[in-house]
Amino acid sequence: MLTPYDETLKIHWSSFEQLVEWYLGAGSQGLFASCLSSDLFQLTREERREIIRQTLVLTRGRIPVIAAGAFTENVSSTCAVLNSTEKLADEVNRIADLGVRAVVLLTNQFATPTDPDSMWLKYMEATLSKIRPNIRLGLYECPVPYKRLLTPKLVQWASETGRFYFIKDTCCDLEQIRARLQAIKSVPDCRLRLYNAHTGTLFDSLLAGAHGFSGVGSNAIPHLYAWLCRNAQRQPDVARELQVFLIESTSVVDMDYPQSVRLYLNQHGFNISHVTRLTAQNKLQLNSETLTEFHRSVVQWERRLKLNSPFEFISPISL
Repeated sequence: MLTPYDETLKIHWSSFEQLVEWYLGAGSQGLFASCLSSDLFQLTREERREIIRQTLVLTRGRIPVIAAGAFTENVSSTCAVLNSTEKLADEVNRIADLGVRAVVLLTNQFATPTDPDSMWLKYMEATLSKIRPNIRLGLYECPVPYKRLLTPKLVQWASETGRFYFIKDTCCDLEQIRARLQAIKSVPDCRLRLYNAHTGTLFDSLLAGAHGFSGVGSNAIPHLYAWLCRNAQRQPDVARELQVFLIESTSVVDMDYPQSVRLYLNQHGFNISHVTRLTAQNKLQLNSETLTEFHRSVVQWERRLKLNSPFEFISPISL
């Protein structure tokens, strides 16, 4: 999920409500609140919790809501948990109390880039021992402050614990994804589900058994990604064609993300400012003509797949 702001960079809650209905209208099967696209590291702890609370209120149980459980006081640290397993566990417990389906742990918070997997596992297990055992957990290979990828062996370990239900996979490598899926399948009655964040490998990963998509493209054209996830195996020929378009669309979505998506939403009925707390990204290279052409292609796919535009599910508001 994105976090909409007004021009003073305060969270704009009317736009937030509008945004939730847009996701729902697009056929999203779950919402990842308080994540990197939400400006996770630029929000205060209370803002993160309020985003989660409002998402739960607005969805009214219609779809699952998950949220990152991150100890973010020291964002520049490549391993914030090393000196504070208690603080991270406390944050996870508090987020779970809000009512989310699962609390997602960032894999880069349990070891530095040069630490071996044994060190990662040591701090992960220390944290798990302090998190209430009935709390459902997830894993996110978040690229900030660095990307910590999990080996198939660690994915199998996570499956065997019975505590993890979600992994946001950012390895962007089909063979690694297949190895991870095999590790998951090797565990009887496994609860862990893999959601690919990479458009380029999405179609083939779905055929291999991935459970869905959790990537930035779903903040621009969630209905097309939802269709692909539902129909990759039922209509593979059309799905493969759609995959080609989705890959082509990444050049538009990824340029200046998340401002690119904010500008796109603004062009089509959202009163959402393109400004973001990610100050390094405040200069836009993307122009409105590029987004207009992109939208023409989106409309063509909507007509072909007989999909309603999610923009039909929002009502005008003013900043």
